[in-house]
This record gives sequence, structure tokens and C-alpha cells, in this order.
Amino acid sequence: MPASEHPRSIRSFVTRAGRITPAQQRALAELWPKYGIAFVPEPLDVSALFGRQAPRTLEIGFGNGENLLALAAAHPQRDFLGIEVHRPGVGRLLLALEARALTNVRVICHDAVEVLAQQIAPQSLDEILILFPDPWPKKRHHKRRLIQRPFAELAASRLAPRGVLRVATDWRPYALQILETLEAAPGLVNLAADGAFVTRPSERAPTRFELRGERLGHEVWDVAFRRA
Repeated sequence: MPASEHPRSIRSFVTRAGRITPAQQRALAELWPKYGIAFVPEPLDVSALFGRQAPRTLEIGFGNGENLLALAAAHPQRDFLGIEVHRPGVGRLLLALEARALTNVRVICHDAVEVLAQQIAPQSLDEILILFPDPWPKKRHHKRRLIQRPFAELAASRLAPRGVLRVATDWRPYALQILETLEAAPGLVNLAADGAFVTRPSERAPTRFELRGERLGHEVWDVAFRRA
């Protein structure tokens, strides 16, 4: 299957209801023109978007944006793209970006598979982050998991040479599947010295999913693969 294709049944998100506050709703209306990117099925000119050539990180499914915000504030020399479909989380991040006057973040509110396939140009990203994707723990739902071979090949094709794909999960069976899937993807090399999992990056801000997992006593597994 070509890297630009992906099974139509696989989505990067699950539709769920979420209460949006008046402030978040105002942010979506007033701040979206400043930080938002409409989905269009053609490659973005990221350098023109940010007005410079800089290292680029894409976070898929940023939730409330805790990690994306922290990274953007700590690394003003880098540019960040975030993909999230849940509007309350998008609104919350927009408010935080405006409050901190950050200019190195742009947001896309659309399915990440379609964005990667159609809106992100090949070899244009230095880093892709996927933190705590839905593990779909029931066996009959495993086919809905995001990290599968076609998606791994698609993500790898969007990384520049030596670009890094990082994934974290607190569901061990999914962690093992992710590791196996990325090991089998052409052009990706595991950065773990023992060929398994890597140490949790110190710069990653805990997301609400990670904190919830900690409260439940879940261990977190991180993988990191570089494009050869």
C-alpha cells in the first residue's frame, strides 16, 4: 500500500462529547484566524506559514495542549504544528497561546490521517509526537488502533532524514504492538540501545491522560524511531 494511503476505517480520533466553555468558544471564534489552519487537501508551505525556516515538530492528538504549549514556550527557535479534533481542547490551547504571546504554534482541527496524507508534504517534519493514542483494549477493536503498518509508513514518509517519531502509551499490549509495527516499517531505526523502549523525555509535559494513568498505577512506555 502506498504511504499516502490509509484504510478509510482508521481514524486518528474517537468522537466524544465535551463541554465547551464560553471562553473556549470565544477563542475558537476570535483566535482561530491567528493560530488555526483550515484543512485543505494540498501540501502546506510551512516556511511561509511561520515566515522562517526552522525545525518542525508535529503533535498528533494534543488534547488540551499541555505538552505542545510547554514545548513551544521552551523552544522559541522551533516551529510546532498541532492536530486535534476536540474543540474544547483546541479552544483551551488557543487561549494559552494568546496569554503567553507565542507565535511558533499553528493548529489544525481535522483527522490526523487525512492531514498527514494530504496536507503535510513528504520529508517536511523533524519530529512527530503521538502521546497516549486510544489503545482500543478490546481485541475486536484492535483494528481501530492508529499505529498500524500503513500509518507507520505514512508518518515515516513525512519525516525528514534523521527526523524522529515518538510515541508514548500506558497500555502495555499496545506498547508491544507499536514497537513491533515500527520495527517493521521500512526506513525507521529504533533509538533504544536495547532495541526496545526509551527513557521518558524529560521535556515532555505530563498530559491529563498520562496523569490519569499514573493515578491508576499504569506504567508508561516510550518508543522513539529515527528515519534513516
